[in-house]
Amino acid sequence: MPHPENITSAEDEALILDSIDQFLERDVRPYAHDLEAADEYPQDIADKLAALGMMGATIAPEYGGLGLSAVTYAKIVERVSAVWMSVSGLFNAHLIMAQTVERAGTEEQKQKWLPRFASGELFGGIALTEPDCGTDLQGIRTKATLDGDDYVIDGNKMWITNSVNGNILAVLVKTDPNTDPPHKGMSLILAERDSGYEALKLEKLGYKGIDTGELRFDGVRVPAENLIGGEEGRGLQQILSGLELGRINVAARGAGLARACLEESLAYAQSRETFGKPIAQHQSIQIKLADMATRVEAARLLVDQAAHAYDTGQRCDLEAGMAKLFATEAAVENSMEAMRIHGAYGYSKEFNIERYYRDAPLLAIGEGTNELQRIIIARQLVERNPV
Repeated sequence: MPHPENITSAEDEALILDSIDQFLERDVRPYAHDLEAADEYPQDIADKLAALGMMGATIAPEYGGLGLSAVTYAKIVERVSAVWMSVSGLFNAHLIMAQTVERAGTEEQKQKWLPRFASGELFGGIALTEPDCGTDLQGIRTKATLDGDDYVIDGNKMWITNSVNGNILAVLVKTDPNTDPPHKGMSLILAERDSGYEALKLEKLGYKGIDTGELRFDGVRVPAENLIGGEEGRGLQQILSGLELGRINVAARGAGLARACLEESLAYAQSRETFGKPIAQHQSIQIKLADMATRVEAARLLVDQAAHAYDTGQRCDLEAGMAKLFATEAAVENSMEAMRIHGAYGYSKEFNIERYYRDAPLLAIGEGTNELQRIIIARQLVERNPV
């Protein structure tokens, strides 16, 4: 469960956010453009994130983490994403994995794994999606068969963050493929890289630098004690609980990316002149800037609302879904408007705008498509407002 008692104080939050801002200006912004262009894994940035404690940002202090509230965590993600969105993926997938252990694992599993996750000694993510299965997780085919003291895993996963450079994954499998409904036969198992699964880096339009992999499990053996919670058949519920935090993270990324588009467009519109005056004085550009700014503020408020709900322990798939839907669409719309405001400069690889334009669509797809978010929102509205 979340830890309401660990709600970050205003003073602590200010210090943490100041440290993050300094880190971003010193260690990320000067290198983001070249690393992204080369699609080079930012190992130095990942190491410094671990040194800052970000690999344990939401892990409880009793297990070596910072125990940050979701509200503070979302503000960090927004800041990071406004500089280079890929960096937020380094710790988001990792922390979803950690959350599943902290919320659903046995006490023995928490003691064994969480301190190593918090320090960054073990670093990874979640392996859910498959070549023929994305949003509908009940359709996965990867299976795990109990053989003595081990599970033997066979199957393939696709689009898995931190799978190539990481060293551990929480893998969603079917421990009983014949159960109906299918989710009752699904489990979540921790698999370390040295257990033998193969990971191949995939090429992407955007979200460069951070690795996204295709995985192959061919008779991979992992200890039975790595079954999260120690009981089969609970995997889907465990991971869906963790994805609430993931959707808040993706929403915060959208808010950050939308803000970056606004800030660079606002600066450019005041320096670029046409017909004898800055384009910021042209009504058509003013309308674009006004809409962009309104989207940013609305996205922030929705993210904050969802994070507050998460911190209080409420079920927050409605709030997280709304935040994810609106903030990511705001990022997509603002990236397009930024491109139009910047004209040919926005289309050039020398500047950041084309990166924002390539990164933004991922947010509308990842952590559950925005089409799915609309369905979740509608169902929750009906459930919470019975006639």
